[in-house]
Amino acid sequence: MSDKSKIEWTDATWNPVTGCTKVSEGCRNCYALTFAERWRGTAGHYFEKGFDIVMRPDKLLEPVRWRRPRKVFVNSMSDLFHREIPQDYIDKVFAVMALAPQHEFQLLTKRPERMLHYFQGLEKRGARQLLADAAEAITGDENAGIFVANRIGAGASSKPGWPLKNVWLGVSVENHKAADERIPLLIQTPAAVRWLSCEPLIGPVDLSKWLMTPGWTPTYYDPDNIHGYPNSEPTNEFINWVVVGGESGHKARPMHLAWARSLRDQCQAAGVPFLFKQWGEWTPGMNFPDFIPSSISASDMGFGNDLNNVWRVGKKAAGRELDGRTWDEYPEVRV
Repeated sequence: MSDKSKIEWTDATWNPVTGCTKVSEGCRNCYALTFAERWRGTAGHYFEKGFDIVMRPDKLLEPVRWRRPRKVFVNSMSDLFHREIPQDYIDKVFAVMALAPQHEFQLLTKRPERMLHYFQGLEKRGARQLLADAAEAITGDENAGIFVANRIGAGASSKPGWPLKNVWLGVSVENHKAADERIPLLIQTPAAVRWLSCEPLIGPVDLSKWLMTPGWTPTYYDPDNIHGYPNSEPTNEFINWVVVGGESGHKARPMHLAWARSLRDQCQAAGVPFLFKQWGEWTPGMNFPDFIPSSISASDMGFGNDLNNVWRVGKKAAGRELDGRTWDEYPEVRV
C-alpha cells in the first residue's frame, strides 16, 4: 500500500478500501486474506479487523500527492465493487482518479456485474456533476470540482473525457468458466482500456471471442448522442491487454505450460499486448533439466499425457520467462 510496488505490471498500489470475501476458485489461496488475517484482533494494528471490509478515507487523496506519473493498482487488498462498499464511496474513488490525470489507474475486479451496474447508474445520475461534487467534498476545494467537471466534460485534448482515459478496467480470469462469466460484462462497461488478469491461471482459457482481430473496424461508445459527441471515441469493445501468472504461496497450484503459451499466442495473433508476470511456485520441468526438486507428473494434475513434469522450485527460481524471454507489453492509452 505505497507509491512503490513489487508487482510486475504496476508501479504503485493504492488501497482506499481493504478487505474482501471469496467468490471463486481464483480466491482459494488469496495472499491478501492470509496476510490481513494474521493481525485480526491485534489492538491498534492496521488490520485489527482482519480482512473485513474497511473504508480508508484517509487514503483517498494519496495519488493526488504523487507527482511523478506512474501506473497505480487500485485496491490490491480489496475489490472496489464488493457489495459492502457504498456507491457514494466508489464515486469518491473515481473522483480522485479524475483529479490525478498524471497516473494510469489499473482496476481489477471479480465482480463485473456490480461494476457494470455502477457505471450504468453513474451515467444516469450524471457522471460529470456527481464526480465533481465528490471531488469538492473530499478536498474541500471548489476548484477541485471544477477541474473534474472540465476533465469529464471535455478532456485534456478536447475529446470527450468520459470514460476517464487514465482508468483501466479489468477482471480476473482464472479459467475459462471465469472468462465466460466475467468478460461479457466487462465488454459492456465503458472504459478506455479493458484488461484481464489471468492469475492464478488454473485452467486453459480461450479468448478468441474477445480479442481484436486484424481488419477490425471500431464501433463507437455514444451512438445515440446522449452526451452530445457522437462517433468521437471508439469503445474499444474488445480486450486491450492480458496479464498471465501462476500461483505463489504454500498451497499454490501449478500452471500448465500449454495454458500460458496459448494465451500468449492468442494475444500475438490478435495484436494485443501480453505480459507474463510469473510462473509462481511451480514451473515446467523443461525449464530445469538438471534440477531435481519435489515434482508431480502432469497426469497427476489432470494435464493429460503431457511430456513435461511440473516442478516446485519456488517463485524466485521459477522466474518469469516464457519460452526463453520475458513478456512486458502494455496497451497504448488514448489521450
